[in-house]
Amino acid sequence: MEELAFYYVPQLMDKIKPGSGNNKAPGNCSAFIATGSFTKDGKIVMGHNAWTEYIFGQHWNIIADIVPEKGNHILMDCMPGFIHSGDDFLITANGILITETTITQFKGFDTTATPEFARARKAAQYSNSINDVIKIFITDNNGGYANDWLIGDTKTNEVAKLELGLKNYKVWRSKDTAMVGSNFPSDEKLIKEETTFDVNNKTTSPNARKVRMEKLMMDWRGQLDAETGMKLEADHFDILQNKNANNRCVICGHIDEDPLGCKEWDNAPFYPMGAVQGKVTTAALAKDMKFWARMGHPCGQDFIGEKFYTLHPEYKWQEKYLKDMKAYPWTLFEAKKDK
Repeated sequence: MEELAFYYVPQLMDKIKPGSGNNKAPGNCSAFIATGSFTKDGKIVMGHNAWTEYIFGQHWNIIADIVPEKGNHILMDCMPGFIHSGDDFLITANGILITETTITQFKGFDTTATPEFARARKAAQYSNSINDVIKIFITDNNGGYANDWLIGDTKTNEVAKLELGLKNYKVWRSKDTAMVGSNFPSDEKLIKEETTFDVNNKTTSPNARKVRMEKLMMDWRGQLDAETGMKLEADHFDILQNKNANNRCVICGHIDEDPLGCKEWDNAPFYPMGAVQGKVTTAALAKDMKFWARMGHPCGQDFIGEKFYTLHPEYKWQEKYLKDMKAYPWTLFEAKKDK
C-alpha cells in the first residue's frame, strides 16, 4: 500500500521524465521509546500513534495475535490483510519491541530488493536481539517505506534507533535514553543524499512535533510509564503558537482542522488526515504480551463526517467511504498464552 504509491511510482515517473516524480512520502506517526533514567521503573516504555488519511485509517483497527509455526509469538496492530503491522507497533514473546515513523520526503526505491513489509514481518518473527532486527532490515533493503525504526529489547533494557534509507543507514543505541520519532530524518548524509526534507523549517509538522516531543521527554524524565505515554500520544500543544491547537503541528494530529493543510505531504487545507489511533506498552506489560491501544484520535475527539463535509464540501467525494471516525477508550489487549 505504501511502497506502490509513494516510492515505486515516483521513481518510475522520474525515469520517464526526470524530476516529475513526487517524493512527498507521507508522514505516518508520532512515536517514542525510552529506558533507564527516563522511565518510572527504569525499564522500557514505548508509545506510538498512527497518522494517515482517515478514509483508510479508520480501518487500522485490528490487533493481530500471531503464533507462527516457527519464530516468535507476535502481538501487533495492523489493517485487514496485512502480514506486518504497517504503522508499526508490535511486541514479541521473547522481549523484542518495535515501532517506527516514516522519513518525510524520502526518495529512492530498488525494485529488485526485498519489500519493507516482508523485512518487517521477518524482523518481528525471527529476531532475538536488537542486532537481529537491524540485520534483517538492512539485508536486501529496497528503500521502500523508509523509516526511523525504534527498537527495544526487554532482556537487556537497551533501545535503539535505526534510520534506514536506501543507500544509507545509521544506528543510535543506549540503555539510558529517550528516542522520539515524528517523521524527521537525523543523519546528515542520508538527509542530503536521499531526501528533500528541510530540517531547518520549524513550521513543518515533523519539526514542530520533534521539538514538542523532545521537551516532553525531558519534562517527564523519570516519570514515563503507560499513563504518561498515553498523555504524550494525545498531546495537543503547538510549539509555534505556544498554545493548545488542532492542526498539523501537534502530536495528536488533526490536519482536517488545519487551514494550511500539510504541504510537505501534499495535504491540501483541511484534508481529512491525522492521528487515527494510539498504542502504548511497557516492559512489564510486554512480558505478559499486553499493550494499551485506542482507536480514533488518541485525544478522544470524534471525527463526524456530516459536520466535516458541510464545512468542507470539497472533500464530499469521500463521504461514500468515510462516514465517522469515533474515538474509543484506551483498552488493554493481551495475547493468548502459548500452549
